[in-house]
Amino acid sequence: MQTGSVTTPFGRRPMTLALVRRQTTEIAAGKAADKWKIFRDASAAMVPLGIQSNSLAVLDALLSFYPENELRQGAQMIVFPSNAQLALRAHGMAGATLRRHLGVLVDAGLIVRKDSANGKRYARKDSAGAVQSAFGFDLSPLLARCEELAGLAQQVIADRANLRRAKESLTICRRDVRKLISAAVEEGAEGDWADAEGMYVALVGRIPRAPSLAEIEAILEEMQMLQEEVVNRLEARHFCDFTSANAAHNEQHIQNSNTDSLNELEPGLRKQPEAKASDLRLRDKHPVKAFPLSVVLKACPSITDYGRGGRVDSWRDLMSAAVVVRSMLGVSPSAYQDACDVMGAENAAATMACILERANFINSPGAYLRDLTRRTERGEFSLGPMIMALLNANGQEGLKAG
Repeated sequence: MQTGSVTTPFGRRPMTLALVRRQTTEIAAGKAADKWKIFRDASAAMVPLGIQSNSLAVLDALLSFYPENELRQGAQMIVFPSNAQLALRAHGMAGATLRRHLGVLVDAGLIVRKDSANGKRYARKDSAGAVQSAFGFDLSPLLARCEELAGLAQQVIADRANLRRAKESLTICRRDVRKLISAAVEEGAEGDWADAEGMYVALVGRIPRAPSLAEIEAILEEMQMLQEEVVNRLEARHFCDFTSANAAHNEQHIQNSNTDSLNELEPGLRKQPEAKASDLRLRDKHPVKAFPLSVVLKACPSITDYGRGGRVDSWRDLMSAAVVVRSMLGVSPSAYQDACDVMGAENAAATMACILERANFINSPGAYLRDLTRRTERGEFSLGPMIMALLNANGQEGLKAG
């Protein structure tokens, strides 16, 4: 409900009672603040204050007429430049534009008009030259509201940082979903990937040119749900089928439900059961992981960019990232399948991570992987030296596996 309004003399625009109360706020005794620090805070908070860059240019010009660097309680904080002087310091701003933005600053509660009887701006001085009274624009609201302006500026900066992080998260999520869908289509994975593609395109199409934080967060949440759905489809249809295919190929049936094929414990940290003949044959076919996952990631940090959400936290994550990398590098599904059959799923994924790390030096990643697979079958290739060479190249010579 409108409580009333007050009109300033000589036809000035009406001011609400709330604005009058803000302009007459008392300033604590002894309070002082740097005028340019206040100006920087007001500049950062221009959007919540409802002002524009031209308004800030006028405020900057007004502050330049105040002789001291600090605004102090009890000091004379009224400046009285003419419109011609103000326009000159406001980079030659037109008179009509200048008057409009002076009104904007008044409405925002940053300055107060102190009009003389004839509407002119001037100061009366005593015989010693000290100002006794002045008529013009009072800068005291800036001092009174300096803490509020600082808080608004900090909130704007925090919101800007949150928006930047949300945009980065959305970009990473978009990239992951795009690559996963492409990999699934290329491999001919079972599922309605056209529907997933349509959902992806629709979500990307909803991103505004200048989005707000709320808009980005809403789209990010839906994109993450789509990513999780795609990953679940791939894990359910690819990894489970992939594991069972390996078992059938090797005529193995592992009875123990605590299999280490996807166990995240490092070798040597879990109790080893008594070896059986079938286990020995399995180890001959699938060499035991020679290095902990953490060492593989230190040797091949680039693979983490292709993990879910830009992270690789488990061997399953590494295997999922390796599928995406395989597709990106042009390695055929059959070449990667053969590597998994011979090396084991974990070692094949680690090998793909090594190939990615040295992709600039490898002409044909697919042919290179097939060659490593054949050498592994003949017992001529071990993943260890490749990992250690990459560790040394990355400045990790002092790191030892185990």
